[in-house]
Amino acid sequence: YCRGGAFNSRLLGAQGVAILPAEMSQERFDWLHEIGAEVIATPGCESNVKEIFDKTNELKQDPQYMIFNQFEEMGNPLWHYNVTGNALADVYEAIKRPGDRFAGAAFTSGSAGTMSAGDLLKEKYPHLKLAVGEALQCPTILENGFGDHRIEGIGDKHIPWIHNVKNTDMVIDIDDEDSQRLLRLFNDPAGHDYLREAGVPEETLSQLSLLGISGIANVLCCIKMAKYYEFTERDVVGTVLTDSAVMYGSRIQELNDQYGAYNAHEAAMDHALHMLGLKLDNMQELTYADRKRVHNLKYYTWVEQQGKTVEELNALWYDTEGTWDTVHAQAKDLDDLINAFNEATGLLKDL
Repeated sequence: YCRGGAFNSRLLGAQGVAILPAEMSQERFDWLHEIGAEVIATPGCESNVKEIFDKTNELKQDPQYMIFNQFEEMGNPLWHYNVTGNALADVYEAIKRPGDRFAGAAFTSGSAGTMSAGDLLKEKYPHLKLAVGEALQCPTILENGFGDHRIEGIGDKHIPWIHNVKNTDMVIDIDDEDSQRLLRLFNDPAGHDYLREAGVPEETLSQLSLLGISGIANVLCCIKMAKYYEFTERDVVGTVLTDSAVMYGSRIQELNDQYGAYNAHEAAMDHALHMLGLKLDNMQELTYADRKRVHNLKYYTWVEQQGKTVEELNALWYDTEGTWDTVHAQAKDLDDLINAFNEATGLLKDL
């Protein structure tokens, strides 16, 4: 899980090894080095996931390595189903007004872990629509496409093993230029001045740095979903802010170098074009056949390349062995094991 895995390795006194694309932000590499992780940079950008898989498969040959691949580890959806899903439901229940409904949830794919939070929400709120987002520059889900993009934090050119595609209602593609421009708007003093004059409260302005590039993409997915389904002020749409602007200071500087100093005019243009002006292009409500098409794309990564079987692939789709419910129900047993481990090591007592 890269940063998370490296951090946990540090806590456990183990040597963490983080594998990530070479073109990701410098802040990610700096942070990993600061906590003592060994860092391996694979060729390409965020959408070059296969290169990461190839490196992990190489490391697997050495028994000293324990590989945690977030795209296939079922602990990932198990956690987001039980924790992120319930957290979103708790937030909604705390803020809802009479007549409100939890109408939708949208998450960029990445490892697809957060998509399982949507699985939990659809059980609690059966009318809820669940959308998966991806970069327009790499439209794998939308049109079996490929390409490079700048929305760091989401990976493409494949469908994660752990994505319960059959439970996904919509795909939404986000232009990476939208997320880049809004990153600048949300973090430059001139952008804040413009937003302040537009009526954005100071409390909100002070929290805009919580939105990193992929977090912004998640918000844009929610906007496009709300427009598509013609949601009203009584319809609540949920998502998560997956990272903060702390990881993207160098990206903001690159934008300044490319476009020059930010000003009120550019802030108004960015707000109008890249947020208020979002349209219903590059998105699709998924039919049963569409979902099966997306699921079938897993074959080329996971069966042909990564050693899964066709039987395992079919089990994910037909749920013949209660695959997803079985995964979600493991939380109690794992909690007991975690508590026993923490007690045996004394680690928590030392923190």
